[in-house]
Amino acid sequence: MKILSHRLVTPLIIFTIFFAAITIVQFSTPDLPDNDGFYHIKMAWLMRTEGLKPAFPWLPQTILNPREFYDHHFLFHVAMIPFTFGDLATGAKWSAVFFASLAFLSIWYLLDQQKVSYSWLWALGLLAISEAFIYRMSIPRAQSLSLAVLVLGINWMFKEKNVHLALLAFGYVWLYDAFPLLMAMAVLYSFAIFVTEKRLDLRPILYTGLGTLMGILINPYFPYNIVFAYHHMLPKLVDATSIRVGSEWYPYNTGQLLENSPISLVTFVMGILALGLSGRKMDSRATFSLLAAVFYGLMLFEARRFIEYFPPFALIFTAFACSPLLSRPSDEAKAQIFHIDIKPWLSFVKQLLKSATQPLPEIQPIAIRWIATSLLVVIFIFGSIFTIKKSQESLNTSSPVDRYAGSSAWLVKNTPAGARVFQTDWDDFPRLFFYNTHNTYLIGLDPTYLQIADPELFDLWLKVTKGDVENLSEVISKSFAAEYVHSDLNHGDFIRAASNDPAMKEVYRDKDSVLFQIIKK
Repeated sequence: MKILSHRLVTPLIIFTIFFAAITIVQFSTPDLPDNDGFYHIKMAWLMRTEGLKPAFPWLPQTILNPREFYDHHFLFHVAMIPFTFGDLATGAKWSAVFFASLAFLSIWYLLDQQKVSYSWLWALGLLAISEAFIYRMSIPRAQSLSLAVLVLGINWMFKEKNVHLALLAFGYVWLYDAFPLLMAMAVLYSFAIFVTEKRLDLRPILYTGLGTLMGILINPYFPYNIVFAYHHMLPKLVDATSIRVGSEWYPYNTGQLLENSPISLVTFVMGILALGLSGRKMDSRATFSLLAAVFYGLMLFEARRFIEYFPPFALIFTAFACSPLLSRPSDEAKAQIFHIDIKPWLSFVKQLLKSATQPLPEIQPIAIRWIATSLLVVIFIFGSIFTIKKSQESLNTSSPVDRYAGSSAWLVKNTPAGARVFQTDWDDFPRLFFYNTHNTYLIGLDPTYLQIADPELFDLWLKVTKGDVENLSEVISKSFAAEYVHSDLNHGDFIRAASNDPAMKEVYRDKDSVLFQIIKK
């Protein structure tokens, strides 16, 4: 009964700490970080009110047109449904807190199940390793649950729970289109086994592959899920900078990375040093976690969005690498988790102070553990304070939650249902969609969705948004079948061109946006 109580209380305490810390970050502002959270919570609301596969008429000229629409966050939207009761923006914020806390707890669970010394301390280090990581985990997006799935899958690989792994891979396909990452982890783990144990074990790859294949074929959106995955990922893999798809697909420079994730880099270096200091051969877990950290590090050098994966995997690697140095003898393992015998440490200090001319005294293993653990506690405590504060500052730069609420309300009141709105910026769609499902839109979520569907129309759209075409109103009306135009106030050239077009009438303006209506002759 006592063991059962410990197994329940410990994760509850750790989850509560994570939940409280992420709540402090998340509610340092009433606004939502990033734009995509507006889309996700609105989709979850539609699924609750209209069914799990609601019609999607809002981007008819893109690859997300009504016939080919694929919800590549299907299970994530299902998971958000409980947060759609009440104010949707607030619900989105709470969902981000809850999912991030689950992801962090999954890392503690992995380390605890693998008998890593001080698993609780390593897990709490997640709050310190990277301000950019905490910020990304605070966005209402699927990345938090994606991290949790990957970590759970790795734990099942270690435990050879291959059937569980196959089922998880199946669900991952339905959750989020980053599902190939689990296959990458399976490949790295099989390679780690081959390197360290000199045996070929392909079961992780085979079971993950089987689950993934079944998730693709047995899918509520088959076969459009396959078409979408091909269209969505290829432009990023071939040339991530050919189309402006958002800053997350561009890498950090070295200075930015040193500024927003210094402890994750220090932690990774500590892991490398620990491998040498331990004097032991690397086992498959340490080898795999090193390979995984390097894998996500290389991906981070290509796109900053992988800041969601490198810091936690760097910490996981270091936890495995340092575990032999921090492990206690079997008789001490039965002691309380915070109990450390400091007598050897005090003896060492006394000898050190006694004479600077004498050879340095030998540091006993218990003293080494005390020093290392104390150092980690100090780094993680002060790191967490710093990281949480910086994360709050980052969230406080978010755009106001009610941005485009006024322009959306005007469109709902003054336009026919389904009337198309021409936007000058593709990433305005999530907020417009959040406030207004009365209209349809030209472009959204990703600019490649329009470019793939109609390259010529996409090129024309770029020219129009820069005000580089003649007869602006005629082009918008005939080529884009739109009579209403929404623009933020940053598109000065377009706004001037529209204002000089006698067929374009400004019908609404506030501090965030302007609306034009094309007056037919």
